[in-house]
Amino acid sequence: MKEEFVPKWIAWEVTQKCNLKCVHCRCSSDEASSEGDFTTAEGKKLLTEIAQFSKPVVVLSGGEPLLRKDIFELADFGSSLGLRMCMATNGALVDDEICRKMREVDIKMVSLSLDGSSAAIHDDFRQCPGAFDGVIRAAETFRRNGQKFLINSSFTKRNQVDIPKVYHLAKSLGATAWYMFMIVPTGRGEEIMSELISKEDYEEILEWHYQQEKDEDAILMRPTCAPHYYRVAPQRAKAEGVTFERRSLSFSTGGGKGCIAAQSICLIDCFGNVKPCSYFPRAAGNIKETPFREIWENSTLFNELRDFKSYKGKCGECEFLNVCGGCRARADAVHGDYMAEEPFCNYVPVRTRKP
Repeated sequence: MKEEFVPKWIAWEVTQKCNLKCVHCRCSSDEASSEGDFTTAEGKKLLTEIAQFSKPVVVLSGGEPLLRKDIFELADFGSSLGLRMCMATNGALVDDEICRKMREVDIKMVSLSLDGSSAAIHDDFRQCPGAFDGVIRAAETFRRNGQKFLINSSFTKRNQVDIPKVYHLAKSLGATAWYMFMIVPTGRGEEIMSELISKEDYEEILEWHYQQEKDEDAILMRPTCAPHYYRVAPQRAKAEGVTFERRSLSFSTGGGKGCIAAQSICLIDCFGNVKPCSYFPRAAGNIKETPFREIWENSTLFNELRDFKSYKGKCGECEFLNVCGGCRARADAVHGDYMAEEPFCNYVPVRTRKP
């Protein structure tokens, strides 16, 4: 087991049940979805296993984690083990009492999803009238209570023109950071395959992100599920003759590489299946059958994803392979092969260009 392949960020899907029904949801959540089969005791056992291995960020996710009655008991237990506990919520259930509980159990960071700068855009994306107002209200509540939060924003063709406005809104709301998600077509996202942003627009959006991130007044930013940003940024910096140093986020994986699925992150779903990332449907094993550390270190799936020399197509030939890697989940969704080339990258590697 190489030292660099240690879990630094784990998303734990504590339930699939959700009060929204978003068009891109990776686990197709809604109010009728499963709560999963983790008891409180089993949840604490999982957190103990993780803490005995490393001390990563653990994001309590869903579905909507606030629908789980023991969520704060689990968060408190994780914090007591030295884990950096965070939470991902859609914000609809957030109030002052929820914030008080978050502070009590030492939730380090909360993420909110905001996919439009107006109710018309966000509510269409979230398939729920009033969702936009709920996010704005949650952000104001977090700020009033001193609870740090970041904003995740997902984009497809239906809302990509709104990206700059969403960023500025996130900044004005007092978010600690803004994560720009480029949709991976898994779960309900498979139904909007035709809405995925084109390769050409993708490149322009990443260049825009680079220009924003250079601004000294920018909040902390990360393009997520957009590994080729780690090619774009050094390319642009070199062309401009500047040194581009990214600010680190203490509650993230460090932001030094593109696709880090099964390398420093993973997802544990509400049934115990361990997956390379939140958008990767294949499981490496189940923690109710196999200890987490054994799955992380020895599973065939995880070790294949760490074997960069076996990557195929343009990714395998690319000089930026070690910093980008291409999105493995997107390759799997589009090509049916997680070792195939990133399907939404229009860069042609130097080796590929040679006759």
